[in-house]
Amino acid sequence: MLVPAAPPQGDYLRLRADSGLSPKRPEQADGALAGSWSWAHVRTATGQVVAMGRVVGDGGWYFLVADMAVDPEHQRRGLGRRVLTRLLDDIRSRAPQGAYVTLVADPPGRRLYESLGFRDVAPGATGMVLDLAVPDEGGQRA
Repeated sequence: MLVPAAPPQGDYLRLRADSGLSPKRPEQADGALAGSWSWAHVRTATGQVVAMGRVVGDGGWYFLVADMAVDPEHQRRGLGRRVLTRLLDDIRSRAPQGAYVTLVADPPGRRLYESLGFRDVAPGATGMVLDLAVPDEGGQRA
């Protein structure tokens, strides 16, 4: 069953870890759960959360797809596509025209994202990241 809401904190943390995404702490999960613009997750008939994704956005023009994760035992069943399609439909229906939707993905997700219209931004733009968890050369957090 596709649920257009955030999963419980424990399921969020477990699904991130089980699917190979970097583990997060409970206080990070709390911020993600409360501060997202849109959520979708999938539950089995027994209530187990097996897939999820969210959109972080300003509600105006900028939207970032994040935390796309599917439990390894439930992969290759179209659950990631269902979640992402729901999130994109939500953006299309609620965001003003001209929304800019981005994501950063691991290589296994590339085929799914491209099949739904995502494309590389290079060479016209550059994607970058600043990891504040990594100390800089002086030993300070960036």
